[in-house]
Amino acid sequence: MYASTIMASSLTSLPSPFLQLEFPSKNTNRPYKCNHSSFSIRASTNETPSLSSPPSSAPATTPLPMRKIPSDYGLPIIGPVKDRLDYFYNQGRDKFFQSRMRKYNSTVYRVNMPPGPFISSNPNVIVLLDGKSFPTLFDVSKVEKRDLFTGTFMPSTELTGGYRTLSYLDPSEERHHQLKRLMFFLLKSRISHVIPEFHSSYTELFNTLENDLAEKGKAIFADVNDQAAFNFLAKALYGTHPSETHLGRDGPSIITKWTLFQISPILKLGLPKLIEESIFHTFRLPPALIKKDYQKLYNFFYESSGPLLDEAVRLGVSREEACHNLLFATCFNSYGGIRVFFPIMLKWIGRAGVKLHTRLAEEIRSAVRTHGGGKVTMAAIEAMPLLKSVVYEVFRIEPPVALQYGKAKRDLLIESHDNVFQVKEGEMLFGFQPFATKDPKIFDRADEFVGDRFMGEGEKLLKHVLWSNGPETEKPTLGDKQCAGKDLGMLYSRLLVVELFLRYDSFDIQVGPSPIGHAITFTSLKRASF
Repeated sequence: MYASTIMASSLTSLPSPFLQLEFPSKNTNRPYKCNHSSFSIRASTNETPSLSSPPSSAPATTPLPMRKIPSDYGLPIIGPVKDRLDYFYNQGRDKFFQSRMRKYNSTVYRVNMPPGPFISSNPNVIVLLDGKSFPTLFDVSKVEKRDLFTGTFMPSTELTGGYRTLSYLDPSEERHHQLKRLMFFLLKSRISHVIPEFHSSYTELFNTLENDLAEKGKAIFADVNDQAAFNFLAKALYGTHPSETHLGRDGPSIITKWTLFQISPILKLGLPKLIEESIFHTFRLPPALIKKDYQKLYNFFYESSGPLLDEAVRLGVSREEACHNLLFATCFNSYGGIRVFFPIMLKWIGRAGVKLHTRLAEEIRSAVRTHGGGKVTMAAIEAMPLLKSVVYEVFRIEPPVALQYGKAKRDLLIESHDNVFQVKEGEMLFGFQPFATKDPKIFDRADEFVGDRFMGEGEKLLKHVLWSNGPETEKPTLGDKQCAGKDLGMLYSRLLVVELFLRYDSFDIQVGPSPIGHAITFTSLKRASF
């Protein structure tokens, strides 16, 4: 649950590591209701995931050959700067990884990751690009996650009230357990508000899109999604409508600026190369410039989350630290995830065409009639196998958080499909998830969007869907870094598709570039005819 920004017009699609968190809202009298007895948000207190061994009767396999990790990091400063220029400008992100994978004939190799000089003191990483080696990054018995949320650098804690928030904590730290337990509490306490508040906020969004189409012949999704997403989260998780507070409609613009101050070193913003390199990729933006706006946002969360802060105190966390964490999880993780992932979903479903649209519309409307009495319920959503498969497939083919990091806790042996590699204690591991989840040795037609891929026998492949910082088949625990709101992130991703096809038979879009994700413009919305 997933993401992700720069001066007004350039900031149309923000980042967001999709680590989710969900919270409060007021009861409504709207007809949509949520029977959440079938929707499971569970938490285990296990310190580390259990690792099962293959049965003794398993056939023997031929040992893979050992291989030295290919490549090196080049000369100090020169090597990292060259790699940064290749990553952002000379090659672009995907070609940057792909060209080296081909050059070394290996899905595991060494390279420098941005930002490098003079923001990151050590940009050296070992890249993991296949579906077999990549999951090493989830095994907290092997890798440390301390201060690695944004990679080889960490934004100033001045941007988060002086605190290291949950995303930057390793599961070995006591505070990680306390804060993640708070997130689980929020998720369980607010789940019944998600469906009605999503319906309310996104009904308003679709009404606005229709009006824009009628007036202008096109409708820009980001213009209305930003406000709809923030309103939805504030109402569903806190029971507060932002427009009725001192924050008004300023939330999305403040979040955009605040997020830029944190991750501009790893974004390509679409500005002239000289400006991006000298201002955003070489030096940090001063936190003092965003302090006043951040305080306004903080005040909104502090005033809206009294019972949640009481629970935090009971868990041993101060009200102030808890509030900064609630703000971060809501604005950076959840809101950022919606901003990044909803356009990704619209892109892939839109391009799939009328045949898939018709199948989705038929399934969704039938399930709502049969299992919801004409209303969207969890029982109805669970009766939509094609919908679930389509959303899983979007998460697989273009995960909202592409980059994951972990530091080796000890000397390790890491296996790709073809070789075994030795990693030394303290070395940084990096995974580019879009390559791992499009591994042709795991998925047939791996580069294609196949809407029904995860139906029937295809469900067995869900363990290779990794968007939540862990396999789709596993649940987050206090002892891991899997997204606390994994189930909720999946729910509201499905809800967008449900609301869309309850209202429309089909739609047409144009897809453009954005700093992260895509810029979606609707060119038609065909109203439901059956």
